[in-house]
Amino acid sequence: MNDYAEQIIADLLLERTGQELTDARRWRIGSALSGLFRERGLDNVQQLVCLLSEQPDDILARETVEALLNNETYFFRDRPMFDQLANDVLPRIAKRNEASKRISIWSAGCSTGQEAVTLAMIITDQALRWKGWTIDILATDVSGKAIKSARDARYTQFEIQRGLGVSQMLTYFEETAQGWQPRREIRDMISFRQQNLLEPIPSSRKFDLVLCRNVLLYFCADTRRKAFDRLAQAMAPHGWLMLGAGETSVGQTDAFIPDRKRQGLYRPFGADQDDGAGVQTDVAAVR
Repeated sequence: MNDYAEQIIADLLLERTGQELTDARRWRIGSALSGLFRERGLDNVQQLVCLLSEQPDDILARETVEALLNNETYFFRDRPMFDQLANDVLPRIAKRNEASKRISIWSAGCSTGQEAVTLAMIITDQALRWKGWTIDILATDVSGKAIKSARDARYTQFEIQRGLGVSQMLTYFEETAQGWQPRREIRDMISFRQQNLLEPIPSSRKFDLVLCRNVLLYFCADTRRKAFDRLAQAMAPHGWLMLGAGETSVGQTDAFIPDRKRQGLYRPFGADQDDGAGVQTDVAAVR
């Protein structure tokens, strides 16, 4: 009965998010749902499945899926990757988009917002380079709870210290009674939206840079290919895609190929991998 109940929960997660709860990850179910068990007065997953079958509305199903999602994130996660964006990729995008003076970035699977805020901090840190530019950062996640937290943008002392030094904390955040909040110029760059990566983005914009890190690893091969197709459809022809350390496009899709010189970065098939050569990459020169 326990295996049967866990399979029902796994099927629910797959149906709602596309994420696969493999046998190797089934151990997470009990711990991930423990808070929901307490709130609902339940003892085990079998009781939860029975209650799900009896519920006339969708609230419990949504709560179950939300509890199973992994929202692990922190500021400047894998800092060398963000250094690479600041020192190399963003300057190349600036050179290519000099005429329009506009850059669009998508943080797909943004969780509670730290990745998007990190991107806005990098832009702010290069204020002279981006003076007069329009910077749009769209941050999406399948979790409504995570998006609400990201919009509230109030981080605890523990959250604020994960990835940030004291100087960055004081420069880019303000302390409030509810926690640390990014300054207005940081928040104004970002728009948050609940969005399933497998669904079309309701936007006509094409993104110059897409970050989709530690999301695809939860998909099966077929779903991963569909996700890559969605990402490719949303990207500018010469855009950049950043994946997580344990992810790759190799053998997964024909839509992207690895960047020859930059670890963790991928280009749409057919993009010129040498575009922007010769740009100034000294960050100090543009502060």
